[in-house]
Amino acid sequence: MTETVATQPQAPYPAWRDPALSAEARVDALMREMTLEEKTAQLYGVWVGASDEGAEVAPHQHDMEEPVDLDTLLPDGLGQLTRPFGSAPVDPALGALSLMRTQQRITAANRFGIPAVAHEECLAGFAAWGATAYPVPLAWGATFDPALVREMAAAIGRDLRAVGVHQGLAPVLDVVRDARWGRVEETIGEDPYLVGTIATAYVQGLESAGVVATLKHFAGYSASRAGRNLAPVGMGPRELADVILPPFEMAVRESGVRSVMHAYTDTDGIPSAADDRLLTGLLRDTWGFTGTVVADYFGIAFLKTLHGVAGTFGEAAGAALAAGVDVELPTVKAFGAPLLDAVRKGHVPEELVDRAVRRVLLQKTRLGLLDPDWSPVPPALRGADTTADPDALRGTVDLNPAANRELAGRIAERAVVLLHNDGTLPLDPRTPRRIALIGPNAEAPTAVLGCYSFPVHVGGQHPATPPGIDLPTLREALVAEFPGAEILVARGTGIDDAETEGFAEALTLARSADLVVAALGDRAGLFGRGTSGEGCDAGSLDLPGAQQQLLDALLDAGTPVVTVLLAGRPYALGRAADESAAILQAFFPGEGGTGAIASVLSGRTEPSGRLPVSVPRHPGAQPSTYLASRLGHAGEVSSIDPTPAFGFGHGLTYTTFEWSDLDIDATEIPTDGEVRLALTVANTGGRAGTELVQLYLHDPVASVVQPVRRLIGYVRVDLAPGESRRIHVTVPADLASFTGRAETRVVEPGALELLFSASSTDPRLTARVTLTGPVRRLDHRRRLHAVWHLGPWVLSSNVTAADTLLPPS
Repeated sequence: MTETVATQPQAPYPAWRDPALSAEARVDALMREMTLEEKTAQLYGVWVGASDEGAEVAPHQHDMEEPVDLDTLLPDGLGQLTRPFGSAPVDPALGALSLMRTQQRITAANRFGIPAVAHEECLAGFAAWGATAYPVPLAWGATFDPALVREMAAAIGRDLRAVGVHQGLAPVLDVVRDARWGRVEETIGEDPYLVGTIATAYVQGLESAGVVATLKHFAGYSASRAGRNLAPVGMGPRELADVILPPFEMAVRESGVRSVMHAYTDTDGIPSAADDRLLTGLLRDTWGFTGTVVADYFGIAFLKTLHGVAGTFGEAAGAALAAGVDVELPTVKAFGAPLLDAVRKGHVPEELVDRAVRRVLLQKTRLGLLDPDWSPVPPALRGADTTADPDALRGTVDLNPAANRELAGRIAERAVVLLHNDGTLPLDPRTPRRIALIGPNAEAPTAVLGCYSFPVHVGGQHPATPPGIDLPTLREALVAEFPGAEILVARGTGIDDAETEGFAEALTLARSADLVVAALGDRAGLFGRGTSGEGCDAGSLDLPGAQQQLLDALLDAGTPVVTVLLAGRPYALGRAADESAAILQAFFPGEGGTGAIASVLSGRTEPSGRLPVSVPRHPGAQPSTYLASRLGHAGEVSSIDPTPAFGFGHGLTYTTFEWSDLDIDATEIPTDGEVRLALTVANTGGRAGTELVQLYLHDPVASVVQPVRRLIGYVRVDLAPGESRRIHVTVPADLASFTGRAETRVVEPGALELLFSASSTDPRLTARVTLTGPVRRLDHRRRLHAVWHLGPWVLSSNVTAADTLLPPS
């Protein structure tokens, strides 16, 4: 009789590939099999397409970049692939094919078959050749429209995923503290509530497409001294807690974000990349963030080379790991051989490596990269013959379809801010007129683009390559919008060359015209190659070059001047702030920007943008922000007046609105209560329009100095001529909280004013309420939003999380 031995059936794949197991169990199984070398390989990226020909797109790129031997690296695996589309112009289909083949090479080389996470920049759209160039984040802020920004981000995310990209390095949540800083264009504005709501919406959109969003730069980067890029930050704990951190806190709590990027800067001597209180104590232990923390490019190595808090790259690696940085970007430097050596010598605990690897592998698992059916073929190439001649694929992937272009144009229209109008606008397109279009941005195709748009960021280093998208100039847009007008053009001067030789031609043209459109502003660039952008900081907020001289000369010519600004930051306009017939501010509005400007000039589009940053009256009154305390405002003890020409939240329309009938349900509420208010807004003009109701809080007496007013809510209200709406809002006492003397967040009893305002400088209706009871201490679980409702009273307890997250459109 033969004895039968029972055998266990073989699992079809290893435990770490088993989708039936939890992500944690799968990662535990994988890590048990990995060597130290294989673990550390998951903690860095490789920048295969980095230029060695002078196309510097990251700080100190050529000091830090070294040749990488992929044949040596890949057998241990690879954590990330840096910018496979955003390093050089490449047809999207061929880029997707190249990324696919790179992933095949990576998975074939390492014994676990683990692919890399591919990341890209997506600050103003996917930074790839041929992809849609959306308005810059400062323009997002000007829309005051989180729903629209969420829609844009979802479209960007779909394009990223279509070609095999997993992570986007956006949005920027830095709050503007000094408009001289070159990266103002990348920010959403100078108010933390506006930044938080818009950025949270962007993250929600990107993550809805399955792309890992990355909050940056955590934290304090925008508060650098003198507005210089990558400069030290001198900031107290209350400014950090009440201005810089709230947008990050909101996004972590409400958006589902899966990655955070540390800032380059040091705050009070502690570099962010080595700050365990920030990256672990606050971000993870307090706020509950569970994703990955990635380095800003070369930021770990900068602990040695720029900050001087590490003597070797191994020490820098240990300091970053201990603080909570998980991934070194853009390429291997400190987390490679220096980290391995430091661990083997006992200088860095291997437990720190394991902690970071676990986070990285959990993210890869949840992205599906360890599933047995994972495929390197991206959605855009599925069904295509990827083994044939690659040129057959050229042009088959469209990253700028009609739907994207329509969306980009819609955002641009909503972001244009009408700062001033003496009645000249709108211009009837049916009226024959002679328009003199004068200025350096009159015929510059890239005048609508920020420094992280592909044609500027990378395309500028490849002048023989076309931009890949249509970029109509302002002249072309005006010709299309005003077919009956004669459009005459003169450059006048350059953006920053200070030349005045073209003034004579420009003034002759101006005197012969019925109207002058002065097209002024910035040229985006990097590290001094522009007047706005990373490393393009300004000594003052005068218009660059001789543009102010040109503008003043045009005003003296006697023809009405409509000033149009295509810029990355606000500029002082001198006498033009008062003497222009009208002023339009467009913060790098993207590929649809010139059409949007033309449509606002004609009145085909009703202006509805509002300023996300104040426009200064004097160029030297920096740093300045509307969030100033009483001592930060104009007074008799200083000869410098920081009062803006146009305050935060300002923007005009082509109609008029009346605000009335303010009601409040209680004049006293406890420090843990809420108050409900209502007002009526009516369109009293002859055109449809959008009013932006902004709610500010003024705390007359507090235990620490407070801003005179700060934004705590807003809502866009679209009204037809003669239409009115009753607007209700519930305001929790939590919104009156601030960081007190003990550096904990408190709500104090006492009088408050709630100001319904058209801007930070234009309050319309004021409600007074007194908080009663004891001082109340709050933590990160506090309520962050007022609840708006266009209709009957609504209690916050009856509103869903989605309703409370953002003001309804």
